[in-house]
Amino acid sequence: MEEKVYKTMRGTGAWNIVIGIVVMVIGVAAGVMLIVSGAKLLADKRKILF
Repeated sequence: MEEKVYKTMRGTGAWNIVIGIVVMVIGVAAGVMLIVSGAKLLADKRKILF
């Protein structure tokens, strides 16, 4: 019985690490895309004519 608990904890811990890494990569990618998009908007604002 105790061995099953240890296997379950090991599997859950491994999945938590994998999901954490994936979320971190997605967060960094989204942050970079937002920075690039904001910089492009700031650079293109002088092309607007009213």
